[in-house]
Amino acid sequence: MFVITPNITILEHEIELHAIRAQGAGGQNVNKVSSAIHLRFDIKASSLPETLKERLLVLSDQRISAAGIIMIKAQQHRTQLQNKTDALKRLRELIQAAAIVPKKRKPTRKTRSSIKRRLESKNKRSCIKSLRQKVSS
Repeated sequence: MFVITPNITILEHEIELHAIRAQGAGGQNVNKVSSAIHLRFDIKASSLPETLKERLLVLSDQRISAAGIIMIKAQQHRTQLQNKTDALKRLRELIQAAAIVPKKRKPTRKTRSSIKRRLESKNKRSCIKSLRQKVSS
């Protein structure tokens, strides 16, 4: 069991982890050791709650494909174990961010005094501008 929050868990077999060779400079081991981790997680086939699945699929994150698969590539660290924990951590953070339900915004009303202040300032400005006009004789 992979714990996301106290209420949300993912079964281990739903997460696919594959070791691949890391890119970039790395010395002697770069062409021999598969230290990078490629994580795949199918949102639609997972045991996550339906509301959370919908929120994840709506996210505009480049790691989520059109088919609803989260793909994370971790190759920052030198060891496979560190990259694995990094990939799982990033998956957890992504799901936790989607689990937070945004508050519904309640529209506010203008106060009576703010309306009064606005009208008074408009009236004052109007008087100032009327004084700039030509005097009729």
